[in-house]
Amino acid sequence: MSWNRIIQSIVLSVVLLTSTIEAKKLNVVSDDTLIIQGLLFEEYKAYDLSREVFKTLYDRTGEEQYLFREVASSLMGKIYIDESIKRLKAWDEAHPDNLEVRRLLIPLYLTAKRVKEAKGEAEILLERSNKPADLDLAANPYLYSGDFQKAVSLLKKVYKKTSNENVLLRLSSIMDEYTGERTKAIQLLETHRRMNNLTSDAVYFKLLDLYVKENDIDGLIDTYQALYEKDKDEKYLKKIIDAYAYKGDLDGAIAYLEKVQNKKADYILYELYKRKKLFEKAFLLTDELYKQQKDPRWIAEKGILLFEKSKDKNDKKMIKDVVGYFEKAINMGVDDSIYLNYYGYTLIDKDVDVKKGIKIIEDALVQQPENTFYLDSLAWGYYKEKRCSEAYDLMKKVVEKEGLKEPEIADHWNTIQKCKK
Repeated sequence: MSWNRIIQSIVLSVVLLTSTIEAKKLNVVSDDTLIIQGLLFEEYKAYDLSREVFKTLYDRTGEEQYLFREVASSLMGKIYIDESIKRLKAWDEAHPDNLEVRRLLIPLYLTAKRVKEAKGEAEILLERSNKPADLDLAANPYLYSGDFQKAVSLLKKVYKKTSNENVLLRLSSIMDEYTGERTKAIQLLETHRRMNNLTSDAVYFKLLDLYVKENDIDGLIDTYQALYEKDKDEKYLKKIIDAYAYKGDLDGAIAYLEKVQNKKADYILYELYKRKKLFEKAFLLTDELYKQQKDPRWIAEKGILLFEKSKDKNDKKMIKDVVGYFEKAINMGVDDSIYLNYYGYTLIDKDVDVKKGIKIIEDALVQQPENTFYLDSLAWGYYKEKRCSEAYDLMKKVVEKEGLKEPEIADHWNTIQKCKK
């Protein structure tokens, strides 16, 4: 808390301590002292006290400014509403044609739930003023009375004159919830967003709310992209990818991530590349991911991708390079069963080192003893070593669990059955 606030707090405490005494003898306190007290009470939201002070000032001087502040305190504190209406109406009879009275009577009547009278004051105000603030104020009785089209008409005029975002948000909510004009509300918000560089997040969030209601995924994506471009917040990037995934547009997600070039999103981009079988692009990204994370698993991933992207799966140089990547990764501590199985199967299937391949598959099975894909790899290793009976027993277990839908399992099963015979 600043020194000014501390001093003000002390002053307020003194004023509040003496307020009971002063209330009995306000008439002997100078106008200047009362004004200071009233303003201080207002600042600290002691509206019952500020109202009493300004009431005394008005009764003493008859000056309208004190009456208006008295009424404002009543409104802010929601106190003495009916009395304030009476005092304001009495002043109005003596001083007709004052617009400030209309501006105060409208919220007073609404607070008192006297909507019809508030609407009457609004009509008078509209006849005599076209100021945005008056149009905004006059819209309230129409909202309370359920005349939403009239309220929308007034608020549109206000927004057209001011481009005020609070008015726009209020207007779009009414159009969405009460007048069945959600599409038009979206158009208003979108136009504002595209034409104002300093658009607040509240406008974007309102658009998101409306797009969700419309189940408009493209609208969501576009809005989240605009938010991300504006704030660079990673949570928006995630929302964008989630929306693309919900839509089933992986190509769109990839294109967007390639465009923004966010290093923190490289892993997501990598996974999308693999899902779309864009192995060349995924392969090129592994070096960047290893550089960022220093995790040797990316070396193993590089080995997998080198094999997957190769047109000739029997190319000896390629297989040698794949083996080199896996050896390096394992020597650096990679022991995930997924990589062990892939490496072991490669050694077996390509006749690089069947015995070593079997040993690596066995290590993978220590982690996941019932994994049918690992059992299939081991059975294939046994087959390569002409251990046909052992291979058959394993493959029989695999086929019983997985069936023959996988082409590789079906091929292994047919081959191993012939071997056993």
